Amino acid sequence: MMRSHDETGPDPDAITEYITTTYPDADVVAIDGMAFFSVDPEKHWPNFATLVWSDDTDRVSELSRPGVFRVSLGLSRTTFDRLVGSIADPDFAELDRLLPHPDYARQHWVAILSPSASTFAETVVPLLAEAHDRLAAQRARHAHPDRHTPASDASA
Repeated sequence: MMRSHDETGPDPDAITEYITTTYPDADVVAIDGMAFFSVDPEKHWPNFATLVWSDDTDRVSELSRPGVFRVSLGLSRTTFDRLVGSIADPDFAELDRLLPHPDYARQHWVAILSPSASTFAETVVPLLAEAHDRLAAQRARHAHPDRHTPASDASA
């Protein structure tokens, strides 16, 4: 059963602006009806968040409804399990409720349709921080700066 969605929240443009302002290292790739956020400006992958406002790749969220879009976030297993792990039969078309992602829950992704302003501030913002920071830390761990320099090869 869908809850009433009385409180207006940010739209995809406002969320994109929030992400790019808050996380200057965020790389955004937008295609028809979707935006993908990563911290890799070369590969644009993996993503820490996505916005989808088209039914082209989603048949269960009913994104064709006016003003409806999905925010998706990649989280740690612990956070995923704590927040949505016990939800057995989610209504993927429900607005303003954090749910397992309809396609990527196995990878610990959550989704929320058209979050209200309070849900965005209280739930989505902290989860965006986790999603971004996890991916940025992973990228930093896997970065291998070139340690070979001509000066280090000089022999006396």
